[in-house]
Amino acid sequence: MSPAEAAKRIADALEAQVTTIAQAFEAQVDRTPEATAVVSAGRSLTYRELDYRANKLARYLQERGVGPDVLVGISVGRSLEMMIALVAILKAGGAYVPMDPHYPEQRISLMIEDSGASIVVATESTRAGIASAKNVVSIDGDAAAIAMHGRERVASTAGKQNLAYVMYTSGSTGRPKGVMVEHGNVLNFFNGMDRAIGAKPGVWLAVTSISFDISILELFWTLTRGFQVVLHGDEGTQTIADEIRNYGVTHMQSTPSLARMVALDANGLVALGSLKTLLLGGEALPASLVKLLRTAFGGELHNMYGPTETTIWSTTCRIDGAPDVISIGAPILNTDVYILDAQMQPVPAGEVGDLYIGGDGVARGYWKRPELTAERFIADPFKSGNRIYRTGDVARMLPDGNLEFLGRQDFQVKLRGHRIELGEIESALENQAGVAQAAVVAHRFREEDVRLVGYVVAKPGEAVDSIALRAAMLAKLPDYMVPSNFVLLERFPLTANGKIDRKALPDPAKLENSDKPKESPRSDLENVIARTWKQALGVDSVGMEENFFDLGAHSLMVAEVHIQLQQQLGREFSLVDLFQFPTVAALATHLTGQQNTPAVSNRAARRLSARRAL
Repeated sequence: MSPAEAAKRIADALEAQVTTIAQAFEAQVDRTPEATAVVSAGRSLTYRELDYRANKLARYLQERGVGPDVLVGISVGRSLEMMIALVAILKAGGAYVPMDPHYPEQRISLMIEDSGASIVVATESTRAGIASAKNVVSIDGDAAAIAMHGRERVASTAGKQNLAYVMYTSGSTGRPKGVMVEHGNVLNFFNGMDRAIGAKPGVWLAVTSISFDISILELFWTLTRGFQVVLHGDEGTQTIADEIRNYGVTHMQSTPSLARMVALDANGLVALGSLKTLLLGGEALPASLVKLLRTAFGGELHNMYGPTETTIWSTTCRIDGAPDVISIGAPILNTDVYILDAQMQPVPAGEVGDLYIGGDGVARGYWKRPELTAERFIADPFKSGNRIYRTGDVARMLPDGNLEFLGRQDFQVKLRGHRIELGEIESALENQAGVAQAAVVAHRFREEDVRLVGYVVAKPGEAVDSIALRAAMLAKLPDYMVPSNFVLLERFPLTANGKIDRKALPDPAKLENSDKPKESPRSDLENVIARTWKQALGVDSVGMEENFFDLGAHSLMVAEVHIQLQQQLGREFSLVDLFQFPTVAALATHLTGQQNTPAVSNRAARRLSARRAL
């Protein structure tokens, strides 16, 4: 039997008897009860053990009113307890709402308020970050009460039409919006992945936050197909390369940005090369990265594309060799893709048009946002009774029938795997003291270096400090939404109709490379640090007292610099040091063992480094 035939047989069997993700997981438990299901920080659970522990928590949740279409928040660090909680919420029939513990408390409070989550599942260590939650179930704090419940499977009335999760994404109005995804959407996606990449199990390294929808593939498609899932931890006690080697990882999925960071280190590139399958998605895949990976990687390489609103990945492309044009491929099972003009008519092959997606992956809509749902989820003009989603992306059909992604048509961007509404960041900036007006753009400094740049005009008679702005934004938004560069302007350039002329905004790279005098390195150590920073930032000079983040560094760039400095200095030091000592002088002083006052709090540094730990 061929792999395709085997995948179809699995899909057909599941289709006949499974109506929820929890049922699909239970079917796999029955097939491989003693196999290892999840590994995290040296601990593990078999499929049977995960099933038993999730059943106990599911009963506890049901007693508290969790059932079909009831939203349950989850704010738990990456651990076995996180997996138990996720499976339990689904077993109880509820829909989970991920609330990353590393998000600012204000962001989590907004999600709790907007979702109206009846319960938030947490641990004692994450409970402080969800102070606004009215009802909290603490996995460790309530452990005795949970343990009293039976381990037998719970009865649930949830079905394909019920919600599996509500995933919050950036919102253009300044508030994040929740995407409602049903079990039927996810099960169709699972079947599509069976046919696109094969369902033969292996060891999967899960590196993605549960607040990012591609984690569904890493955590649930895998556990319904018999994989062993290794959770990459929050604190980065092992690097991705270490985990690939130590656990014999065969499969991994990541954003191109993260893959590049791993591949920049020789050990990381060798580790990636040992994988059988590598999936890349969440942002545009540069041809240069494919060529870099191909120097060590001979396994299956797939480019993936899809918005949260159409359930994770909607198109896939297996990449053979190292082509100059990277396609996003063709639609997965039961998915329709249209490239249309302004009159909603198909454009000829090779011409550019707006990308729409239909089929069984189209989500229910936006939580409590009927107007926005009606605007973005519209009737399929080619299939009566169906809906299509207006992606806002631009694409064209290639001669071989595959699709080429060409970018966005609005102010939404994808950066390092995260979909970001620039309007939300602008709204947050304009709410800061002293700021009269703000604009945010994604500026490409180099092919592999795209950063958010915030342009700010101060209120009359007031001053705005970029360091204070960054600190205020970090308290309000996830770090990936905080601009790497701030440019202070007296006024914005305007178009003829009075709108900000974004094309006329000054180039921040040219501003960075101005002729203002900068302190030169005063020691060999400062020289090494400055040289490494200049290479990473793509600038000609770095002053000894200039803040790395003011110069445009983002947290993934910090990870790259951390690797390179350790190699060049022949010593190890903490990634957190780069956040605590963000100038050449301060870092050099710290590394020579002298005392220095951290420029950012330890708590903020840990949050930033944990979000991008390699």
